[in-house]
Amino acid sequence: MRKIQTAALFATILAALFLAACTTTPNGEPPAAGCKPCAACPACPPAATVPPAAAPFSRVLQPANWTDLPGWKEDDLAAAWPAFMASCRGVASRPHGASWKRVCDLARTADGKAGNDPRRFFETQLKPYAIQAADGNAGGLVTGYYEPLLRGSRARTKGFEQPVRGVPEDLLTIDLSVLFPELKDKRVRGRLEGNKVVPYWSRAEIAARGDKLPSRTLLYVDDAVELFFLQVQGSGRVSLPDGTLARLNYADQNGYPYQSIGRVLVDRGELKLEEASMQGIQAWARANPGRLQELLNANPSYVFFREVPNSKDGPVGALGVPLTAERSIAVDPRSVPLGAPVFLATTRPNSSKPLNRLVLAQDTGGAIKGAVRADFFWGFGKEAGEQAGRMKQSGRMWVLLPPEAALK
Repeated sequence: MRKIQTAALFATILAALFLAACTTTPNGEPPAAGCKPCAACPACPPAATVPPAAAPFSRVLQPANWTDLPGWKEDDLAAAWPAFMASCRGVASRPHGASWKRVCDLARTADGKAGNDPRRFFETQLKPYAIQAADGNAGGLVTGYYEPLLRGSRARTKGFEQPVRGVPEDLLTIDLSVLFPELKDKRVRGRLEGNKVVPYWSRAEIAARGDKLPSRTLLYVDDAVELFFLQVQGSGRVSLPDGTLARLNYADQNGYPYQSIGRVLVDRGELKLEEASMQGIQAWARANPGRLQELLNANPSYVFFREVPNSKDGPVGALGVPLTAERSIAVDPRSVPLGAPVFLATTRPNSSKPLNRLVLAQDTGGAIKGAVRADFFWGFGKEAGEQAGRMKQSGRMWVLLPPEAALK
């Protein structure tokens, strides 16, 4: 992977943007196909169909009382305390870290001391805010994820033929904020084709290129569907023939948006909505092996990995700290600042049994978009996978913030 910030490349991007300006008239209407070239442009390209811009993201934080949080008094907050301390380590280097310094310094002082009462600490140092969408809707979607265990080998052998790829050498990551400060944290990915930046290869194109892709193959695994779900989860472990475990973490992505293959099967009428779980998709794949690659290609997004040292800790999330089973969630960072405690009120998978507990916003995900949206981390292994694969519940969220945190 190369992070591109050179003047030459930005000149190429600016030129493309400049030429694109010729396709619209001052009032924003597309010109006729045969319009004369504008004075600043060498030629007026044919008018293109431009998709409508996505609606701007918006969410509202409503001040709340602790009594508004269902199950707050019953939750074992001591079980969430280690994850909170991990968040304090992670937020220190974040732009919003200054607003957490006082609270985290107090937490470090109290940590491990007799008489430390997490409930009293949270209630005296933080304030709860109900998260709502801009339209006032406080309900949202809660899904689950986990750290899977796959079977694999370091060499391609019979039975182990599905490559786990590292970051390709020709993948460019372009930081748009270098040119446009208002696009902070916005990056696009692509590759060079001559002197032009073009989109990177899609999943289908990566599969078709095979070994021609300039990336190191980290491992080979035995199941294409399990590899696909490894990419969806973002991290996992691989059991090797010698009995050792290799650990993989998300490294980068090809720049395409995530598309749910479960939704594709539902839209085609091949699965009912209630069947579109991880387990349902796996069953479909076993019944339709000849159509599997076509289905996988419906999701153009492709994730690349890096191998990391093995440890007893959970996988490292977007905050840069290990995730804690059943106490970490992935969020949309536009809605919830990474590292913040969140009280989640939802239900257990395929159940009406309440699941109300304090969790920490320590990860993100390509499919985790929206004001009230969470992905609940269930932990490692088969049982965690069973829970995560079936979880598609409604829920509410309250973010806990220090008084000095600026509300946006």
